Amino acid sequence: MPGTLADPKLELYSGTTKIAENDNWGGDAQVAAAFTQVGAFGLPAASKDAVLLITLPPGAYTAQASGTGAGLALVEVYEVP
Repeated sequence: MPGTLADPKLELYSGTTKIAENDNWGGDAQVAAAFTQVGAFGLPAASKDAVLLITLPPGAYTAQASGTGAGLALVEVYEVP
């Protein structure tokens, strides 16, 4: 995707309360295994992509992607069995 944020930060909110955030996922083995489990594309361990692996109760949530400068961010949500 051209024009993407070079170093995105991902924040997850429940209402106005921030419940999780990530900046540079760091190649976490549990997250990498979840990519495979749900059929998502993998990311290089040293990438500056932001990733969250979190268990949530049913409800409404807001994901907010930001970064330095202007650019696009793609946010994907998967249910991990």
